[in-house]
Amino acid sequence: FNRPQSYLVSQARENARGAAIATAGRREEAVLRAALAYLDAERAGRQAEAARKRVERLEGIAKLIRMRVEEGRELPLEERRAQLNLARARQALEELEAQREYSEMMLAAAVGLDAGERVQARGEERSIAALPLSEDEAVNAAISSNPQLRRLESALKAAGYEIQAHKASRLPQADLIAQYALLGRFNNYEDFFRKFQRHNTQIGVSFQIPLFTGPAARARQFQAESEAARLRIELQAERNNLALEVRRLWRQAKLAETAREVARLDLEVAREQVSLLLAQMEEGRTSLRQVEEARLAEEEKWLAFIESHYALERAQLNLLHYTSGLLAALD
Repeated sequence: FNRPQSYLVSQARENARGAAIATAGRREEAVLRAALAYLDAERAGRQAEAARKRVERLEGIAKLIRMRVEEGRELPLEERRAQLNLARARQALEELEAQREYSEMMLAAAVGLDAGERVQARGEERSIAALPLSEDEAVNAAISSNPQLRRLESALKAAGYEIQAHKASRLPQADLIAQYALLGRFNNYEDFFRKFQRHNTQIGVSFQIPLFTGPAARARQFQAESEAARLRIELQAERNNLALEVRRLWRQAKLAETAREVARLDLEVAREQVSLLLAQMEEGRTSLRQVEEARLAEEEKWLAFIESHYALERAQLNLLHYTSGLLAALD
């Protein structure tokens, strides 16, 4: 019967549970980093491919305008404008290729490959798991399952066991004791004692009644209580910060969803505008320049749609990470 030792055992078990919670939290953070690196690599790849197609199309336009200038059907200014647009497109392609290379290297590092290696993200159709229906639901899910909060709660519980152990140090204690000894023959015990037995076993009970514990136990109790008070304050602050962050991420996800819908509608309008101008050009009611300007606008809307799509996925993954739904969504 040893109440202090029982509380210390419970404290050790709680500390082990808190360490397991911290390990699981670091695992989810690693998964989030890898998922975000994949999104960055995939986005950079799609943007680079779109920029490459744009350069190829502008090269064809520049050749066509050069022929029209030589035939006297276009002004030399139009040729210089075409060359300028082509140079800008090539510059944008170089920037996107550099960004793509860096993103693929970051993805390789996230999955544990050597520095300098590259992992190409393959574009795929995917759907994100269902998000919380409301802001309050997201906050409640985060508070109930967030690893950092659970770790702090475990640490606070372990501190409570330590306080109880120090308080119980004034209680009587009863310990079962046992001792075994194997005596050697070289000390000539059998010559001096009438009865000699090499194997000796003792079993008994030790009783301790603390009468004068001194100030040390009380001081350790006060120290444990101070640590518990600090953990309560840290836990409350972490809970408030988590609620604010989840509310921000939830609203950010909703805004990103709206922005993606706007970008999609804007892209559809740009495509319809190109189709209309192509029909008018066949009828001789519009010029090639107007058609190409509309195509450039369509490509810009397409890039904006890609950006809004990945912004939405990033916001959703961050929100799922805080609500502990990331692993289920990726599985």
